Amino acid sequence: MAEHGAHFTAASVADDQPSIFEVVAQDSLMTAVRPALQHVVKVLAESNPTHYGFLWRWFDEIFTLLDLLLQQHYLSRTSASFSENFYGLKRIVMGDTHKSQRLASAGLPKQQLWKSIMFLVLLPYLKVKLEKLVSSLREEDEYSIHPPSSRWKRFYRAFLAAYPFVNMAWEGWFLVQQLRYILGKAQHHSPLLRLAGVQLGRLTVQDIQALEHKPAKASMMQQPARSVSEKIKSALKKAVGGVALSLSTGLSVGVFFLQFLDWWYSSENQETIKSLTALPTPPPPVHLDYNSDSPLLPKMKTVCPLCRKTRVNDTVLATSGYVFCYRCVFHYVRSHQACPITGYPTEVQHLIKLYSPEN
Repeated sequence: MAEHGAHFTAASVADDQPSIFEVVAQDSLMTAVRPALQHVVKVLAESNPTHYGFLWRWFDEIFTLLDLLLQQHYLSRTSASFSENFYGLKRIVMGDTHKSQRLASAGLPKQQLWKSIMFLVLLPYLKVKLEKLVSSLREEDEYSIHPPSSRWKRFYRAFLAAYPFVNMAWEGWFLVQQLRYILGKAQHHSPLLRLAGVQLGRLTVQDIQALEHKPAKASMMQQPARSVSEKIKSALKKAVGGVALSLSTGLSVGVFFLQFLDWWYSSENQETIKSLTALPTPPPPVHLDYNSDSPLLPKMKTVCPLCRKTRVNDTVLATSGYVFCYRCVFHYVRSHQACPITGYPTEVQHLIKLYSPEN
């Protein structure tokens, strides 16, 4: 067994092909960065909805734009994505006769570069949006928002029934490709790399030296722009490069912080976490007085604050504690992502249906 393991290790080193542990680690890096940034934005939005609420509402689009700038910067300058470059890997063009002479500092050709950006940035964005759509449709199906006889209801029920199988087939495709990569039957651990026309390899000594000397060489060869259009293009290029460099530096520091959090929340530190979280229960939040003259609150407790009618299908908003009609608060929260009374940032999953003893 040890002889076979040594044989596989020697073969992978000879072929300059990264191990399965390296490629899986770089894949999980950006997957861990997204929820961490999302949590930071959520905390900011809850602390100050007026100034930071838009960051929470448009988080997917803002993250995708920043990810686009970051990946384009790395792919064009290091022939690798941010996570691949972080682990000392590069993308090699398939079928390139001069791949042994092509350095990582040259960047990817345009065709492979834009294909890589599409699979690294656009595809994850569409997947996140699809998962949110499925979650929203399941919420509507659970509470029967649409009439039972509508065509739309039959369509999205069929979609909800088929989505788990499609998702399972998608994940199974990646799992089979990883198994083939482990057994040495494939050059790609991910089918998306094959679709992009590239494969992963380790950075060589020449690649590292070229990447280290590239900034100095570029500054020496830079010539002053002559026309106004050239000056504008140069300024825009510097601005985009500066933003991408700032993102890469911040993410590099953030990666080590995420690894520290993984260690902190590991099973070995559960006793420390329990001792820190064993604090006295905070007092309940101060709610608005129903007897006040606020136009948002009706005087009768059985009236919905939104439609001003007797509540139907009572539903409480967990972020504030106020009770509304389900239809009223569902459409309001879905459109505004906030509590109608307090303005606290909230989501559809914070709606909790109330059941009376009579029902």
